[in-house]
Amino acid sequence: MPPSIHPPHEVHAFYGALDLLAGEREPWVAEDERGIVAFTELKGDWLDDLYVLPEAQGEGIGSALLDLVKTLRPGGFSLWVFETNTPAREFYARHGLVERELTDGSGNEEKAPDIRMEWRGSGVGGSA
Repeated sequence: MPPSIHPPHEVHAFYGALDLLAGEREPWVAEDERGIVAFTELKGDWLDDLYVLPEAQGEGIGSALLDLVKTLRPGGFSLWVFETNTPAREFYARHGLVERELTDGSGNEEKAPDIRMEWRGSGVGGSA
C-alpha cells in the first residue's frame, strides 16, 4: 500500500471535524474488551472506510462490519481499494464484491493506482 500522506494528528483532526449530525456520513465501530477494534464509514452508496486493527484481524470483525454495510445498503454500494492492497481485494472478493474500474491513481491524493469494487445488492446478483 502507498504510505500515508497525512500524519496521525491530521487524520484525527479530520475525523474529529466530521459533521456527523448532518447525516452525510454514517460511522460504525466494533468494540470488545480491548476497546474500539474496527470501524467502517458510509457516505451515501459508498463505503469510504473499513478498518480493523491488525491484532483483531482474522476474528470475523471485518466480515461482521461488511455484513452490516450490506444490510444498510441492500441496493448495493461501491468502494475504492488500492491496487497493491491484495489482502483487502481478496477479502472484498470473498464477500461478493467485484472489480469494476481500474485507475492509474491520478484521481486520488496518494496518486496510487486503485480499483473501484462494487456489491450489486442482495436483489441483483449480490450475495448477502
